[in-house]
Amino acid sequence: MRQIAITDIHGCHKTFRALLDKVALSREDELFLLGDYIDRGPDSKGVIDTILKLKADGYQLTCLLGNHEQMFFELSLSPPGRPLYLYPGLAETLASYNCRHPKDIPPEHLEFILSLPSCHRVEDYWLVHAGFNFSIPDPLEDQHAMIWERHWYESVNKEWVGRRIILHGHTPTRVDEILSMYEKMDDMSALILDSGCVFRVQGLNQLTAFDMTNRRLYFQQNIDL
Repeated sequence: MRQIAITDIHGCHKTFRALLDKVALSREDELFLLGDYIDRGPDSKGVIDTILKLKADGYQLTCLLGNHEQMFFELSLSPPGRPLYLYPGLAETLASYNCRHPKDIPPEHLEFILSLPSCHRVEDYWLVHAGFNFSIPDPLEDQHAMIWERHWYESVNKEWVGRRIILHGHTPTRVDEILSMYEKMDDMSALILDSGCVFRVQGLNQLTAFDMTNRRLYFQQNIDL
């Protein structure tokens, strides 16, 4: 059994499926998805459809909340007159569902988004979308930081983290920088996995998977855009 982490799919369904094929995901593996399944890419609905189908087919999945899911859920509670164009990538998400407002997506998809926890701990890793607020005694009390925080590496509380490594996304990072961080992850107590799948920029535009068990990185070039 392997434990595998992926983050920041952002509606790139074909790329997500290709990466699952590349890592040869099986029902004996555990798949951890660290948030931002939706927005910006062309098929957010397809991404969540695949996640729910994997669960229904007996695959072991743990899915975390990203800031885009949080914004989407908050918008689903807003009145129709709210200016939705202010939210990056929302138009693409609504188009994938063929609807005009977040509240109109299938109930099981909205329930999935509502059910997502902010972080998860396994034997060797902390899993979170963005990061932690290490300025407070218990970083688990700051839910906002777990889906939004970007600048926290310098303040990591090694005593709180223990021997675990924090795996996260949220901040698009070039593949060469991820590989450099991978070499130092034990010292840094962290590894970012967001290689900017949805951004057509040199060094980005890839979706990353990390085999947590064997400490192996996989990269899949975006095939959606």
